Amino acid sequence: MKRVVIIGAGPAGLTAGYKLLKEAPGKYEVTILEGSEAIGGISQTIRTGGNRMDIGGHRFFTKDKEVMEFWKTVMPIQGSPSKDNIILNKQQELCAGGPDPEKEDRVMLIRDRVSRIYYLKSFFDYPVSMKWQTFKNMGFSRTVKAGFSYLKSCIVKKDETSLENFYINRFGKTLYSMFFEKYTEKLWGRHPSEISADWGAQRVKGLSVTAVISDMFKKAFHIKSKKVETSLIEQFYYPKFGPGQLWEQTAADFEKMGGHLLMRHNVEKINVRDGRVLSVVCSTESGDKTIEGDIFISSMPVKDLIADISGEEAPQKIREIAAGLPYRDFITAGLLVDRLNLKNTTNIKTLGNIVPDCWIYVQEPDVKMGRIQIFNNWSPYMVEDPEHTVWIGLEYFCNEGDDMWNMSDEEFVNFASGELVKMGIIDSGSVKASHRERVKKAYPAYFDTYAEMDKVVDYLNSVDNLYCVGRNGQHRYNNMDHSMATAFRAVEHIMGVGGVTREDIWKVNTDKEYHEMQAEQNAATAD
Repeated sequence: MKRVVIIGAGPAGLTAGYKLLKEAPGKYEVTILEGSEAIGGISQTIRTGGNRMDIGGHRFFTKDKEVMEFWKTVMPIQGSPSKDNIILNKQQELCAGGPDPEKEDRVMLIRDRVSRIYYLKSFFDYPVSMKWQTFKNMGFSRTVKAGFSYLKSCIVKKDETSLENFYINRFGKTLYSMFFEKYTEKLWGRHPSEISADWGAQRVKGLSVTAVISDMFKKAFHIKSKKVETSLIEQFYYPKFGPGQLWEQTAADFEKMGGHLLMRHNVEKINVRDGRVLSVVCSTESGDKTIEGDIFISSMPVKDLIADISGEEAPQKIREIAAGLPYRDFITAGLLVDRLNLKNTTNIKTLGNIVPDCWIYVQEPDVKMGRIQIFNNWSPYMVEDPEHTVWIGLEYFCNEGDDMWNMSDEEFVNFASGELVKMGIIDSGSVKASHRERVKKAYPAYFDTYAEMDKVVDYLNSVDNLYCVGRNGQHRYNNMDHSMATAFRAVEHIMGVGGVTREDIWKVNTDKEYHEMQAEQNAATAD
């Protein structure tokens, strides 16, 4: 029996461990090492005072059939209405024979997607839609300017040497300046002209003004689309108690199949000799522990992975590139209030008639806030009293050790709630309860030494029994489904599935042709 050691109990690590034991029972002894006390990585659910927080917000939507089947196996789709829809007497899609979320906890909800941009103290659809309300909010002069700017971008294309040029080619300079420039700078702490276009290629892909208009006409004339851009979807799945519930359940199923899950085991040294990993050394509550294995799967940050490799096994140049890989850190503050000063002018019914948004992207240039989550709309079961309180998450992007990061919890909550008051979203003194959460290395960034990342990939692929998966494991801003797909490819290579190469593990969410092929194959699932 081969010993497989997996570093990290996030989506990629848990997927790999679960898949190995399910697909090849009795062939592998699998141990997952997790440095923290939490399951799910950035996809964990935080519990605080009877309410639950989703760090970063996680829509469960994918074009990958295998990922979808995994989710549905671990968390079956709801077959009866959820609490809010019962109260509102609101019809919704259901899955015949699925569990009742009012009676069972192991259930995936079907939720409506509403995400809007808050700019000029008005709401704009996200992605920006071509309708009267949009033009009214923009004003006549901005609308005309945006139209001519977009037409120019259709004729004069810029070399996509930066994220700025990537956006301008798809939206025109005016719309780019309004809806992308400042938000991107908030997110990354760098101007889009300094960031590689690779980020846009992964996160935006085919989205453009043309795609938005096409989607608008297809909906108007009830034309079904085979391909759906992720940013244009109208529904998604969501675990009853947030994304962490799915990964906690996956971990429980993994252990039932015989897997070993070791929490608070932080990998600090990786012993490599002659191009093979022999063992890892973990710091634990009872001291250092050496764990040997035949195969190693890593979802830990590439920067830390290379730094932890022992001796001279990793060339100096590779160490320098890895040491320079940048990350953006993340802070979220949960605030409980009685109400928001935002009127629900949509035709979507909600508990308490609050705005229906899951996310609100904050584009106002005079605040540092990036997004607002309204957890009531993700799942009514995330909130202790969803009929009479609103539980929101305020998201900020920062660097570990900067002024924002070093604020005390009280200072940060006062600062964040003060920005909401400044925008007129809540009243001063209306916060009933709060919680602040900090996340290191939440977003792998696409600048500095990232330009030489291919050299690091070549080196990692040369380590015969090491596989790198997931967002941080590949230093790639993947969605959850992409991270899971890297784990699938790694497991297939380990099991000797024909035709799967090491390069395929790194191709997920990068190779355009590969993605288009997968999207076409899985169009029925996406719809």
